[in-house]
Amino acid sequence: MPRIEKDFLGELTLEDNELYGIHTKRALKNFSVSSQKIDIDLVRAIVMVKKACAIANFEVGNLDEKIKDAIVFACDEILAGKYTEQFVVDKFQGGAGTSTNMNVNEVIANIALIYLGKKPGEYQYIHPIDHVNMSQSTNDVYPTALRIATIWNVRELSEECAELQKSLQKKEHEFEGVIKAGRTQLQDALPITLGQEFGAYAQAISRDRWRIYKIEERLRVVNLGATAVGTGVNASLKYMFKVIELLRDFTKIGLARSDYLMDATQNADVFVECSGLLKALAVNLSKIANDLRLLSSGPNTGLNEINLPAAQAGSSIMPGKVNPVIPELINTISFQVMSNDVAITLAAQAGQLELNAFLPLIANNLLESLKILKNGIRIFRKQCIDGITANKERCLEFAKKTPSIAAALIDKIGYDKASEIAKKAIAENKEIIEVVKELKILNENEAEALLNPFEFVKFKE
Repeated sequence: MPRIEKDFLGELTLEDNELYGIHTKRALKNFSVSSQKIDIDLVRAIVMVKKACAIANFEVGNLDEKIKDAIVFACDEILAGKYTEQFVVDKFQGGAGTSTNMNVNEVIANIALIYLGKKPGEYQYIHPIDHVNMSQSTNDVYPTALRIATIWNVRELSEECAELQKSLQKKEHEFEGVIKAGRTQLQDALPITLGQEFGAYAQAISRDRWRIYKIEERLRVVNLGATAVGTGVNASLKYMFKVIELLRDFTKIGLARSDYLMDATQNADVFVECSGLLKALAVNLSKIANDLRLLSSGPNTGLNEINLPAAQAGSSIMPGKVNPVIPELINTISFQVMSNDVAITLAAQAGQLELNAFLPLIANNLLESLKILKNGIRIFRKQCIDGITANKERCLEFAKKTPSIAAALIDKIGYDKASEIAKKAIAENKEIIEVVKELKILNENEAEALLNPFEFVKFKE
């Protein structure tokens, strides 16, 4: 049977299957713009905060044990994966996350009421604000939960980066004997090995992995207990210490209370920092994807130095065409992460005085970036990197043809004469060694030794 709920703005009707309340119902009307709901990891993190707060309030004498038990039961039900359909607020919203916080408060309260044998909406027994939100504000709950949800995803992303690094290092060793032409500014350059190229990719991802891993240190510092503006109104010091201890245990994260709660409530720069590191990862991933698309271009009219695993048919009209769709996916994800970073930057700098009203946008973009990177890297590794093979003969052909091999002649005949030989080789479509032998600049043995492409990839003592 439908129920009527009231607030100071008036009253609204809620259906039996709606375990949220009037605040959420208003948010549905005000913010339904994207058809995309708040991130479930953020919901889970908020629910963990609510559970810790209920127990802490009970232990310091603020909350009745019966109410505490009902709230904890409701939280555990949600954390077990139930009632996810009740978290309905749009990911785009005004109000600094108040609608998200109230959506969680109301669902927890109504599940707890049912647990006690009451009806949803009978808030005289368990109230969404007076009991579920006791000693809290959206302004300390939401940032704390966002830090927790971010850390969960940062850890998973760091692991995916580690696995990608391993895959790239395997290719580095697999291709260490594949000699090829290097290219600078897409022009022929000195010979290198294909393994060295993949080794450079592995090094870049290694840096990203370390940077992302280290950001957790600053994300662990939370403002729970700050309440509305960082002064801790309605939250005792005893409660503050207890709730952080409980939350640390629930999340398995070494959380610490900020030593300046107002700063942690006002400022969102840690999320900008985290997003910036994700952008750096996206830049490296996109560069690697660009290289792989170029190196595999062809098969007959491109470089065709490597073969990417065929993922799907590439054209509805051109038979046999296979496109580099997995690297293209990585490019697409990277562009989105870079765009998200811009939005996070704008949202963070737009905070005013004691609060940033745009935390929901920061949360949405940051968690999206973490998840699409995590999932994209896994696909990149399994469906592309691990299956790459080298066209050794093609690579060697280019290594021998690159006119930059003439650099080996500089110490013998000087830069200007070496340039003339390179120019002649290009004009006549010959290898440098052919021109050197024709002009008898070196004897045959000297030429073979000096202009061997494999000599260029050895590090000299």
